[in-house]
Amino acid sequence: MVLLHEGLGSAQQWGTWPESLAEATGCGVFLYSRAGYGTSDPIALPRRLDYLEDEAVRVLPQVLAAVGFERGILLGHSDGASIATCYLGRVGDHRVRGLILLAPHFYVEPVGLQGVEAARVAFETGDLRTWLAKHHGANVDLAFWGWNNAWLDPAFQSWDIREAIGFVRVPILIVQGTADPYGTTAQIDAALAEAYCPVETVLLEGVGHAPHLERHRETLEAVARFTMTLMTTLGEGGRHGR
Repeated sequence: MVLLHEGLGSAQQWGTWPESLAEATGCGVFLYSRAGYGTSDPIALPRRLDYLEDEAVRVLPQVLAAVGFERGILLGHSDGASIATCYLGRVGDHRVRGLILLAPHFYVEPVGLQGVEAARVAFETGDLRTWLAKHHGANVDLAFWGWNNAWLDPAFQSWDIREAIGFVRVPILIVQGTADPYGTTAQIDAALAEAYCPVETVLLEGVGHAPHLERHRETLEAVARFTMTLMTTLGEGGRHGR
């Protein structure tokens, strides 16, 4: 299972989630910080406005090749969910057997932009920068401004990857909170409208943008159930090591 973090995330910010996944599913779990995040190499700003598609089409294939990925599931959170969707929808990979999307966004909603604007205020005048610096160190400004400036660029308002969903050919699990400040259940509706593959949805009442952290147990149970069903369907349950 390959974990793809959110727009302000890093490998460290998954917390105990990777260990919980391994224990609940029996899958090996691989996670990493993308360039400009955590302790990974820095990047030059500004980010290109198609940075999510670029990560999916150009970078992720190199990462999977480098770690010797042979068979498994992509689990993406927020930006990571967009990257995972683009990868399967635009690149395709028969080795990926399922897609798990936590708080995904497939297109820009006004409420999402409001959330991004609120994050900018918190970074400039609140304690968000201090908190992020604990996880990103010297990359803190690159991580924040690379994400924030891209999303608030007027040209980014037309960003839309819904068509990629229609090219995904593996089962999808979507976990979404009803109080997510970056997207509404319209994102789920988009997936259901575009998909030709099975889509399972879990809607968590009162949960924000990080269901795996805010409702750890419920999200883990949903992910484990989806994974076990997938393994059973594929007849691979006994061949997955930790």
